[in-house]
Amino acid sequence: MATRKTVSTFAQAKKTGDKLTMLTAYDYSFARLVDASGVDAILVGDSLGNVILGQPDTISVTMEQMIHHTRAVAAGAESALVVGDMPFLSYQVSVQDAVLNAGRLMKEGRAQAVKLEGGVAVESQIRAIVDASVPVMGHIGLTPQSINAMGGFKVQGKGEDAERLMRDALAVQDAGAFAVVIECVPPETGDALTKALAIPTIGIGAGPDCDGQVLVYHDLLGLFGGFQPKFVKRYANVGEVISKAFGNFVSEVKSGAFPGPEHCFSSPQKLDKLY
Repeated sequence: MATRKTVSTFAQAKKTGDKLTMLTAYDYSFARLVDASGVDAILVGDSLGNVILGQPDTISVTMEQMIHHTRAVAAGAESALVVGDMPFLSYQVSVQDAVLNAGRLMKEGRAQAVKLEGGVAVESQIRAIVDASVPVMGHIGLTPQSINAMGGFKVQGKGEDAERLMRDALAVQDAGAFAVVIECVPPETGDALTKALAIPTIGIGAGPDCDGQVLVYHDLLGLFGGFQPKFVKRYANVGEVISKAFGNFVSEVKSGAFPGPEHCFSSPQKLDKLY
């Protein structure tokens, strides 16, 4: 049985300078594969709206969907810390909603921590969730749930805007979060935020100086076609392999090559009649 990673793992890594790793997963089978890699945390991201449900953004993802997928991932993860994303409007409306929905992700989804987007604006929610004994990971910079207010997917933290992100980062830390994701900012901003914080920073398009990195596994494996963000490194083109395998199956069924004798069960005697 592997030793479970915890929020203490993150705190210790910040002290020692060991880089942290986090990948997404949305179901049991992939959770097992991701967990076996030795990754520190698995994020059940609301990105499931894009890569699993085929939605154009994360806005329509519901609490029920997040609970469903988080529970499946938790069943497959033996070592990694399982972090469940809090979806749009599950925490923004009120502090009470935030605590109740974070609790649902823990009780029903079996998450070991939750992640929510925002800085100063959600400081009260983070503090209340932490006070309820639920570990919180923050998320600042490009926050996909705010994409309509931001006017699109744009790099954050440029120039004077870096000061706003610093205020957000410090608010997340002061509220009690154990780590913060920083998305889509210049490397200089990612470095400055990492140096200013006592909690670990997990970068995604935030440069190499963050305390750790996170990617969506569909991007890493080449499973999600179309637009590829600049910050993504494709480690394999698994999508091509899968498409070829599916095509071979279709061709062999149509030609009669599959199933062959080796895929069939033998009978002890010839059956002349079935009825």
